[in-house]
Amino acid sequence: MAKKVQAMRLPNIRKATPKVPVIGVFATGDPRIDQASRIRCQNIVKMSAETISGTVVLPDKTPVPVVYSSVLVDGEAQADIVAQQFRKAGVDILVCVPDTWAFPQLTAISLLQQFPPNTPLNITCGNSGPKPGVVYAHALNGALAQCGRMAALNVGTWPDTGDNPKMTDQTAKNLIDWCYAAVAAVGLRGRRVVILGHDSMGMETALAHIIPTRNTFGIEITRLDMKLLADMLNKKAYNEKELKTLRGWINRHIGKRLELRNEADSERFNQSLAMYLIVRDLMADLNAVGGGFMSQLEWGSDRRGIPLPVADVMESLFNSTFDHEGRKAPLPYATEADVQGLLTMLFMTYLSGGNPPLFMDFRKVWEAWEIKELAKKIGVRSLDKKADWYSKGLVDGDNSGSASFDWAAKPGASVKTIMSGVGMPAADALYFPGGGNSVTFLTPAGIEGIAGRIAYSSITGRFSMTWDQARTTEVPSELARAMCNLTTPIWPHTFVVPKYASMVEYKQYPPANHLHMTWGFPVARLQHWMDLTGVLSVTPWAARPKYIEGVDRPQPLLHLNNGGENAFKLLAARS
Repeated sequence: MAKKVQAMRLPNIRKATPKVPVIGVFATGDPRIDQASRIRCQNIVKMSAETISGTVVLPDKTPVPVVYSSVLVDGEAQADIVAQQFRKAGVDILVCVPDTWAFPQLTAISLLQQFPPNTPLNITCGNSGPKPGVVYAHALNGALAQCGRMAALNVGTWPDTGDNPKMTDQTAKNLIDWCYAAVAAVGLRGRRVVILGHDSMGMETALAHIIPTRNTFGIEITRLDMKLLADMLNKKAYNEKELKTLRGWINRHIGKRLELRNEADSERFNQSLAMYLIVRDLMADLNAVGGGFMSQLEWGSDRRGIPLPVADVMESLFNSTFDHEGRKAPLPYATEADVQGLLTMLFMTYLSGGNPPLFMDFRKVWEAWEIKELAKKIGVRSLDKKADWYSKGLVDGDNSGSASFDWAAKPGASVKTIMSGVGMPAADALYFPGGGNSVTFLTPAGIEGIAGRIAYSSITGRFSMTWDQARTTEVPSELARAMCNLTTPIWPHTFVVPKYASMVEYKQYPPANHLHMTWGFPVARLQHWMDLTGVLSVTPWAARPKYIEGVDRPQPLLHLNNGGENAFKLLAARS
C-alpha cells in the first residue's frame, strides 16, 4: 500500500503580482557535429539572448526577462531537459537560433509539444553554409506550417565561421520587433480592463464584445456601474491631501489657462481631479491594464438626473506618461467607454514599449483643395507648396477626452514643455451641463507613428485592424485656428496625414468614428502581433505596395500554404 503523502498548503499572499512574460532562447544541434561547432552554437544562443535582453520592455519600462539554455537540443532527451529548464523559469515565448542541421521532429518539435499550442515561436538563423542552420530552419518552419503551427522565420545574417559570430543590426531588429509582438500577445493574456458604465453612447462600433475579446486576446472586461464612482465621489473616498497636491500641480503647470469663472467651477474641477484618484486606485486594486468611462449621457449630460463634471482631465492623465507624482507608464483609457478604441490603444502601447496613446474623433477630413479654399477665404495667401497637407490633405483628429498630454509636444519633451502647450477651458455647457473642464492643445508637426483602429465582425468572428503609417503636420497658425473653429476649438487637435491612404479612401474606410495613434513603433511589430492573435490586417489603400522590404515582416509560411493571410485567418476562425 502506497504511503499517504500530505498535501502542501501554500503560503498566503497579500496581493497578486501579474505574471511578466519570459523569453527563452535555445538552439538545436546534431549529435554528429564536432565540439568546435557545438561551442559556436552555444555562443550563438548566448549572443542572441543578450541581443534581446534589455531591449524589449513593458509599458512601465521594466525589461522583459530573457533566459537561455546552453544545452543543445540534439534529440528528445535534450528537448525534455530544455523544456523543464524553461518551465521552471516561467518561459512562455520561445526563440530558436539554429546554426547546424538537425532533425526537426526529434528536436524543436519535441520541445514545442511540451508548451501550449499558442506559445509564440521565432526561428532566427544566419544564412550559413557550413553546417547549415538555415536548411534546418526551413525544414522546421515547413513542418510546423503543415501541422498548423504559427512560427516566424527570420533568416538573417551572421558570419559563417568563427567561434563568436554576431548577428547584424537588421537581423537583431527583426528579432526584437517580433519579441515585442510576442510580449504584447502573451503579456495581456489573463489581464483585465475596467469599464465604468455600460454601452458606449449606443455606439455599436465601440461595444465590449466580451466573449470574442476573451477568446481572441485573453483579456477580461470588468464592468462597474457609474453609480459606484458617483457614490465614492460623494463619500470623498480619496486622499484629500493628495487631491490638494494634484490641484497644486495643475495650477503650477496650467495657471491662467485653467478657465474657472467662480468658486463653483473650481469645486467642479476638483471633483474631476478626485475622479482620477478614485479610478486610479480602483484599477490598481484590480491589477487593470486599461480602462474606460462612459460619461455621456448618464454621467454629465442627462438633465433628468444630476449632471456631474466631465472626465476629460482624468482620461488625459491616465493616457499620459506622467502625473503629479512624476513619470509613470501610460494606462490606456478610452473616453465614452469605447472598448474597441481601448483595445487599439492598449495593444499599441505594449507594441511601442510604453509610448502614449492618442484618442481622437475621426472628425473633419480635409482634402487638399478644401484647405486651399479655406485659406483663400480667410486671406491666407502664403502656403508651403512642399508641405504634405498641401498635396494630400489631412485629418483633424479631436475629441473631448482621452488625449494624452504628451501629444502637446514632440517625443522626449520635458513635462514643463508639454504642459506649457496645454489649456483647460470650461466644458461646453450645451453638451456637458455637469460642467468641468476640457483639455486642449495643438499637436506639433513631425511625430511619426501608426494610426488605426480595431473592429469586430460577427460574420467572421474575427477582429480586424484598419491601419496606416502616419505623421502629424501643421498649417499656418491663422489657418489652423480657422480649421479648429470649424470643429470644436476647445478640444485637443492633431492634424494627421496618412502615408498611403488618400483622403477619399480615409473618408470612406474608417471602421468607426474614433481613431487612435501611437508613435515610435515599427510596422513589423504590428504585423507580427496580428499574426499571433489572428487579427485581420485591413489596408485598402491603392498606393500601398503589397510588400515593402525593410518595413513589412515576411509573410509566415503558414499563411502562404493556406491561400494567404486573410484566407488562413478566416479558416482558422471557422475551425
